[in-house]
Amino acid sequence: MKKTVLTFGLIGGAIMATMMFATMPFMDKIGFNKGEIIGYTTMIVAFMLVFFGIRSYRENVNGGHITFGRAFAVGILITLVACVCYVVAWEIIYFKFMPEFVDKYASYMVEKVKASGASQQVIDAKLQEMKNFRAMYNNPFINAAISFFEPFPIGFIVTLISAAILRKKTINATIDEGRPAELQVQ
Repeated sequence: MKKTVLTFGLIGGAIMATMMFATMPFMDKIGFNKGEIIGYTTMIVAFMLVFFGIRSYRENVNGGHITFGRAFAVGILITLVACVCYVVAWEIIYFKFMPEFVDKYASYMVEKVKASGASQQVIDAKLQEMKNFRAMYNNPFINAAISFFEPFPIGFIVTLISAAILRKKTINATIDEGRPAELQVQ
């Protein structure tokens, strides 16, 4: 299981990290809205490797059979490895190359509130929220935790769906005259 988890998790993580390194320098041109779409689309593509990793484990290691529980375990471990790669890539980008990111993001969020026609009180509340966010985000541990939970829910959902689709159990049943036969249930 370890080889399957590391192989598919590292490939998924590499997809997310590569796309992040490729797009972040152009964030001013792409914009935060389109950046989110690109980022989450990349995450969905990367987490498709959870499906293929579970299938590979089922076919190559487990003889074509896997329970939902084992499939979920393989999938969630692949997800965890990919998420850790994502976090490492973001920490490098943020702290080494783009420390001004949170300031740009805060300005974007405040402008978004202003553009919606919100009252000055709401705008001031958003300014304070962004100030608090900036202070939190500059702590590497909090930054890592926030970054981890960006892709994790997507990986979790893909893991649940993949485990449900790919499960195959074997059940011993008795057919005429007491002879056992293998029945495959999907």
